[in-house]
Amino acid sequence: MGLMVFSFSGLLLLTAIDLCFAQWSGFQQQQPPDLVSQQALQGPQVSASFRPPKPAMNSVEVDPWNLLQEPGNIQSKQPMQGPVVPLTWRFPIMPEEPQQPDVPFELRVPIATESVAAQCGENFVHVEVKEDLFGTGQLVNPSFLTLGGCAAVGEDPEAQVLIFEYELQTCGSSLTMTEDELVYTFTLLYTPEALVGTPIVRADAAAVGVECHYSRLQNVSSNVLMPSWVPFAATEVGEEVLVFSLKLMTDDWMFERPSNQYFLGQFLNLEASVTQYNHIPLRIFVGDCVATAVPDVNSSPRYSFIENYGCLVDGKLTGSTSSFMRRVQNDKLQFQLEAFRFLQADSGMVYITCALKAVMASTPTSPENKACSFNNGWTSVDDNDQVCMCCDSTCGSSRKGRVLPDSGLVSEGKATIGPIVIAN
Repeated sequence: MGLMVFSFSGLLLLTAIDLCFAQWSGFQQQQPPDLVSQQALQGPQVSASFRPPKPAMNSVEVDPWNLLQEPGNIQSKQPMQGPVVPLTWRFPIMPEEPQQPDVPFELRVPIATESVAAQCGENFVHVEVKEDLFGTGQLVNPSFLTLGGCAAVGEDPEAQVLIFEYELQTCGSSLTMTEDELVYTFTLLYTPEALVGTPIVRADAAAVGVECHYSRLQNVSSNVLMPSWVPFAATEVGEEVLVFSLKLMTDDWMFERPSNQYFLGQFLNLEASVTQYNHIPLRIFVGDCVATAVPDVNSSPRYSFIENYGCLVDGKLTGSTSSFMRRVQNDKLQFQLEAFRFLQADSGMVYITCALKAVMASTPTSPENKACSFNNGWTSVDDNDQVCMCCDSTCGSSRKGRVLPDSGLVSEGKATIGPIVIAN
């Protein structure tokens, strides 16, 4: 009786355990039959020989054994639903850079300005310099500007002009003596320093030559001077100092040409002038002009294109239209020369040296004082073609170096310009 009680109790215990595991679907897994049989062999004899039957299930209930064994049944399946609003997003498109249109452009080349003026006195030089030295609207620092190392002695604030005035033998001047004149040469220097706090400059260094020419008309030999009567006006003029110059001019003859470069086929506009200050009216003539490849007027090759007391022979020798221009002022004489190069010189550089002389304007033209051009014949710029008739032979009867009493000569000098660069 005791045994039956034990067996019944064990049956109830096993049945209750089996039902609990059947209802807890999270831990129930299918076991292969051979594994159950192996465990039955290893367990006690009483529990191994008995397996409780599965509880009956109606049509509404779900078998937890089959639910866990079917794949994909852990979570319920939900059908995919399409988007309610159509997608409007697109990949971004890179914007195209606008094409640069053709822009008319011309490089503006800086033009040199007339910013330096000089006046030569009896024993001093007076130089005035615009503070806008380069004509760019930017004023230079006065401390960077010197005349051969000498600083400016004054300033005109309204005109924005710096003033230099020193004796001829100071400020690093050099003296050159020729057969006819004394030449004092100065150098106006602009040496900019870097802008404060930076390693840059906005202006180039510049050097401007300043020359004072003085005629050597006084006799310094021991020969006896024979007294002669000279008009008072000529004596007063002779006591003053005249300054001759030779410049390259622009096409309209209004300004000095800022560039010394030309091309073959172009014309050089040259202007000879004399500064007369308080003199009586003077007239300038060009006696002769020589072109060379180097500054030495006696070097070779050399080309004499004005000779014989003012005959411009280039037109007759080469067939060019080089000629004197009609005179508009007595103290200026303008002429055109067609550009050329020396065959033996590869540099294309040309230096021009001219002998100039000033006579009293009241003196009539003559074979010694004339300016003649050749164009199907010789013509004079002073409307007296008769004085040009000697250009094909020899003009003047005076011996070289001798001044005729009626020549009206006041002063003579030489002027050199160059280098002039002639490109192909």
